[in-house]
Amino acid sequence: MVKRTLYFGNPAHLSTENLQLVVKQAETAQKMTVPIEDLGMVVLDHAQISITQPLLAQLAENKVSVLTCNARHVPIALMLPMEGNVLAQKYQQAQLSASEPLKKQLWAQTVKAKILHQAFVLKQQNLPQENMLKWAEEIKSGDSTNLEARAAAYYWKQIFENPHFIRDRQGNFPNSFLNYGYAVLRAMTARSLVCAGLLPSVGIHHKNQYNAYCLADDVMEPYRPYVDALVLDWIAKYPDAEELDKDAKAHLLQIATLDVSIQKNTSPLMHALDVSSTSLRKCFEGELKKMQYPEIK
Repeated sequence: MVKRTLYFGNPAHLSTENLQLVVKQAETAQKMTVPIEDLGMVVLDHAQISITQPLLAQLAENKVSVLTCNARHVPIALMLPMEGNVLAQKYQQAQLSASEPLKKQLWAQTVKAKILHQAFVLKQQNLPQENMLKWAEEIKSGDSTNLEARAAAYYWKQIFENPHFIRDRQGNFPNSFLNYGYAVLRAMTARSLVCAGLLPSVGIHHKNQYNAYCLADDVMEPYRPYVDALVLDWIAKYPDAEELDKDAKAHLLQIATLDVSIQKNTSPLMHALDVSSTSLRKCFEGELKKMQYPEIK
């Protein structure tokens, strides 16, 4: 079943009744209900949103992540279920015991998948991507030659048809759009990892001691180009709309339900993240040798 993402950008009171999320709009007094079992993520983006503890508990029990935004409308906090998987302790032991050679192999697979997806986005924009395909095939264990960085440098100079564009969190448009899309994607990835029984803080490549989502930052890499494609779609439709308003956010929140090809099936991207996370767990346990990421059609 396709899990829904709900975005709240206006004053509202959120509660629960009969396993439903109950929304009462502060301005209109209208009441709306949504089955909690249908949800995958809830985004809270207004200072005048109130939410009850019983609803938070119901969301956690149903493995729904809650993403909270600050006064600048930037996602800053994520609530994840503590018991995402009944065998979490077993799986986390395998994760923590993973050898360095295994982690380097998994990172190489991840970088290759990312570069191939970046190349596909370039192809969709009728931009040269042959060197990206070449680099993807030259990835070594652990990406020891740092082809990810080389590919990224080329990709960002090409993708927005602006040789002066710099991918920077504090940079000019469309960096704010990319930041928002990546933040949502990161939250979705962390949710999938917890549901697979893994620790999102222990990465296979990212190891920053101040980063609570190192593994999420690893696994989301091949999925980033899907956000890039959504941003490009927005620019194509609204070339002068550079404000990250509610319409733009609604457009980017489509990331959860985008159709992708994985395991020879078409699935929503949120489900594909579940597949990737489960495959990673199986790699830690020795059941698989390769992670499963979306395939390029």
